[in-house]
Amino acid sequence: MSEYVIPCPTQSALPIADSNKKFPVRRIWCVGRNYADHAREMGHDPSREPPFFFSKPRDAIVSSDSVLAFPSMTSNLHHEVELVVAIGVGGKEIDSESALEHVWGYGVGIDMTRRDLQAQAKKLQRPWAMGKGFDQSAPCSEIYPSTQIGHPSKGVLWLKVNGETKQQGDIADMIWNTPESISYLSGLVRLEPGDLIFTGTPAGVGAVVSGDEISVHVDGVCDLNIRIA
Repeated sequence: MSEYVIPCPTQSALPIADSNKKFPVRRIWCVGRNYADHAREMGHDPSREPPFFFSKPRDAIVSSDSVLAFPSMTSNLHHEVELVVAIGVGGKEIDSESALEHVWGYGVGIDMTRRDLQAQAKKLQRPWAMGKGFDQSAPCSEIYPSTQIGHPSKGVLWLKVNGETKQQGDIADMIWNTPESISYLSGLVRLEPGDLIFTGTPAGVGAVVSGDEISVHVDGVCDLNIRIA
């Protein structure tokens, strides 16, 4: 039997609601500008252009009630609340009509963003990786099985900082809904069990600072709470 020359990386995982089992995380995909109001606030035309995606490393996952270290190399750390889709059945070139058959469950997450680094990368036409894919940049709740909560297609999602509402929208307002995002993404890469899809954020993104308490919620799914150290 082959042995590894260094210790194997720890498997990132999220708890399953009302269970002692866990959902292993393979890859984290994020849909960019998937709400018209957020596209406008970022200075873009919210017309229904083809979706685009970026990724975060799987060990960027942070569970609910965790404390996040304020990241280095930024003075403009932003929050973005998102419905999270957990893939349970893999596939490539999945049609949107059968896409929900590939979903194991749902959660709610925050796409933490070093906005100043992202803006600089955009200006220089460079990748966003260091603005989006840094350590602890993907806080995520426990995963709720679709057999328990169904497949939410509408419902209010909001984010509060220190009790004050900063973002609020409805997942029904996504430009590309969950089945369409799954279908399009699976035409670019093969999806596998353990993949997470952060489905985009509504308007109201903004900065947080050390000491802030962040609470997020999606109707019919769950809540998530974190604190910035």
